Amino acid sequence: MDWTVYLSGEIHSDWREQIQTGIAALGLPVTLLAPVTDHEASDECGVRIFGAEESSFWKDTKGAGLNAVRTRTLIARADVVVVRFGEKFRQWNAAFDAGYASALGKSLITLHPDSLDHALKEVDRAALAVAREPSQVVEALRYAIQ
Repeated sequence: MDWTVYLSGEIHSDWREQIQTGIAALGLPVTLLAPVTDHEASDECGVRIFGAEESSFWKDTKGAGLNAVRTRTLIARADVVVVRFGEKFRQWNAAFDAGYASALGKSLITLHPDSLDHALKEVDRAALAVAREPSQVVEALRYAIQ
C-alpha cells in the first residue's frame, strides 16, 4: 500500500526536507503533499489571480480562500497529516489544519518543541502522536507502514 502524508505548518525551516530524506533513505512507500511553501506566492496568490485590493483584510481573504482550495483537497486525500509548529511565528493556519484533519478522522501527528506543549495541549490531545524532531516522524511512519 502506498501512503499519502500531508505536511502542514511552518515554512521557515527544512523540516519537510528532513522527513523527505528520511523516507527516501528507508524506501518507504510514501507520497508527500504540502501547501504552497513560498511565503510571498502564498500571500499574493489571491490578488495576482483575482485582482488587487486596497484593504489588507480583503487581500488576505482572497489568498486564504485560494490556498484553502489546495489545503482542504490535499488533507482530504491524505492518510496521515503531520502538522509542524515552530517557535518563530504563530501558525494559526496550522492549528486550523490540525482541527480540520481531526474532524475528517485523519491520523494526526504533531511536531513541535516542548516549549509549545501548553499552548498546543488541545491540538496534541487530538493527535495520535506528538513528535519533537522530524526523524521521529519518519520513524513513526516506518513503524506504522512496516
